[in-house]
Amino acid sequence: MTRPRGRLSITRAAWVVARRDFVAILMSRTFFFFLLGPLFPLIVGGLAGSVGQRVQQTADNPHVAIVMQGDDAEAMRAARDRLATNIGNLLPDFVILRRLEPGERFDPRTIVDGGRANIAAVLSGTPQAPVLTGPEDQIERWRGQVALIASEALAPRERALPEVRLDRTVTSNANERKGQLRTAQSAQMLLFLLTMMLAGMVLSNLVEEKGNKIIEVLAAAIPMESVFFGKLFAMLGVSFVGISVWGAVGAALYVAAGTAVPQLPDPAVGWPMLMALGIVYFAMAYLLLGSVFLAIGSMATTVREVQTLSMPVTMLQLLVFFFASFAMTQPGSFMEVAAVFFPFSSPFAMLARAAQDPALSPHLFAVIWQMIWVGLLVRFGSALFRRRVMKSGPGRSDRRGGFRGLLRRASANASEAV
Repeated sequence: MTRPRGRLSITRAAWVVARRDFVAILMSRTFFFFLLGPLFPLIVGGLAGSVGQRVQQTADNPHVAIVMQGDDAEAMRAARDRLATNIGNLLPDFVILRRLEPGERFDPRTIVDGGRANIAAVLSGTPQAPVLTGPEDQIERWRGQVALIASEALAPRERALPEVRLDRTVTSNANERKGQLRTAQSAQMLLFLLTMMLAGMVLSNLVEEKGNKIIEVLAAAIPMESVFFGKLFAMLGVSFVGISVWGAVGAALYVAAGTAVPQLPDPAVGWPMLMALGIVYFAMAYLLLGSVFLAIGSMATTVREVQTLSMPVTMLQLLVFFFASFAMTQPGSFMEVAAVFFPFSSPFAMLARAAQDPALSPHLFAVIWQMIWVGLLVRFGSALFRRRVMKSGPGRSDRRGGFRGLLRRASANASEAV
């Protein structure tokens, strides 16, 4: 069957639709707020993280109050400071709360029971016979440390700890495996966040055009597959523009932070190849999920229906991510093979595989497999849209008219008979 004269091909028509939507979104007033969208969660998350870290530091570093005679208290604190240069935060923080006079007695329980701020236990007695008063879990945990500090305080002179010579190796198989797993997990998480944040926009892509009848004009002029492909690739292009802007800002912050940002271990394929595969797999994940979301959203007639559909869509994305994350921890197993062949989890599973396996040939077959599924899903969604939404004609109007349509047909037949 030949294409009607003047009718665009699927590829050409998809390009026209994609260019139209892409330019319309980029030139809209809301695109600037779309670019600012991720900044608000980052600002809130950064503030919450700094406050939470401050609270955690305060909770994790309780003090041990020293209540001893003056010389003993100073000796215990000095011994603790000397040992802390090598042991660090493993030792509790000491604070001299009270220097007792010779023969003076003091009950440490009055301090513990009195609820003094950040005082977890009280150290009393002497370095020869220290007494640690406090809750059972705290004093049991600090028992050995206090004994070590008291032994250092009783030393006739300051003792220098022996220097330990370090013989470093580049890495070990266990450390390399653990590091690559952490890199794979981080890559999967970033891919999931970007896909979840951006692919959901496709749901409402056809609602406005269905409302103002533009979709009927498009359907009459070009194949419906072209409409679906065009809208998918237009939204993918918009997503890449947003990711480029966010990536540039993130790179500037990364350079400004310097060594404050933790370094991820090198992936098995290297960072340049992992980034290139990340771009490809983001595009495939977006097109796969977007084709389903576009088909689902095309069935909706109002924005309220789209909002109702957003929660099941989010749950679907979470299930796919959890499945791929679980499969990542079992390389070579049936679970990983299933995650690779299941089209919606395949981009996530293959990106994690790139961080742990240097082989590149499986990625070529995986991308081809995912592209086949994108084509199948778009064709299925467009066919469903034509059948369920664009169906029209005399037969349907008569069915929709019901009893009134039957009366109109009977009246027309009677007039013709007369």
